[in-house]
Amino acid sequence: MNLEQILNILLNTFRNIKAEKIFPFILAVGIIISSIIIAKGTSMLLKKYLRDKFDKDRLGILLKGSYYGIIALAVILSLPILGIDTSGFLVAGGITGIVIGFASQNIVGNLISGLFIMAERPIKIGSQVEIDQITGFVEDIGIMSTVLRNFDGLYVRIPNEKVFTNNIINRGINVARRVERTIGIRYSDDTNKAIDIIYGVIEDHPFILKKPNSDIYIDEIKDGSVNIMIRVWTPSELWYTTKRELLLEVKNALEKEGILVSIPYRVVWFANDRSNNNSN
Repeated sequence: MNLEQILNILLNTFRNIKAEKIFPFILAVGIIISSIIIAKGTSMLLKKYLRDKFDKDRLGILLKGSYYGIIALAVILSLPILGIDTSGFLVAGGITGIVIGFASQNIVGNLISGLFIMAERPIKIGSQVEIDQITGFVEDIGIMSTVLRNFDGLYVRIPNEKVFTNNIINRGINVARRVERTIGIRYSDDTNKAIDIIYGVIEDHPFILKKPNSDIYIDEIKDGSVNIMIRVWTPSELWYTTKRELLLEVKNALEKEGILVSIPYRVVWFANDRSNNNSN
């Protein structure tokens, strides 16, 4: 229904009303016409400031909701001016609102949270995030829920209220991300030589960044190995590829120079063998 149709309805009603009700009628009409102007202005402002934060379909729903909501509020405010008792509507609406409020508490919470998420944009479609101990890529951000695709290819739907109230780890927001790998070598191998070899692998790797600096050091000395920690930085979109390839390339480079990756082992002495050795 456009403005012209609304005015025609009001004019037809105007012909049938009594003289003493003309002023209230004009006032009510003025309120409704003003609400239409305000609703259009509000829609234009929302479209201007939110068009980059919402997709076309969701922005359309928001604009229509605000437009008709303002007009509906104006109509409700105009009814008492025309002498129409709205107390019955208010009582019925209040009771209905309480019932619906309890029944749809989670729905309203998800809806409001969805609007805040779309406005604040803590996550974007395609980002790799962790929400409520669920890690994956953001596939869709809806009004009621957010959909993640985990590393197994499964789609997980998370209610927006949980998204908004939980800590969000956004692993894709930074340009670079650190890769950490640990490799253990034997006690008999030269640790300094091993570290130099690993630095050589890092220098030749196409996806490892020069800045921030890489860090390689002895992290732990265990029963059967000397563990070397490798910390490097890579572009965020290549993090998984680098993590998957790095350890294999380091292992191959070390073995090529005669440095073997340590395998846990134990020496077991039997009582009979020890007594025989002592007798000899």
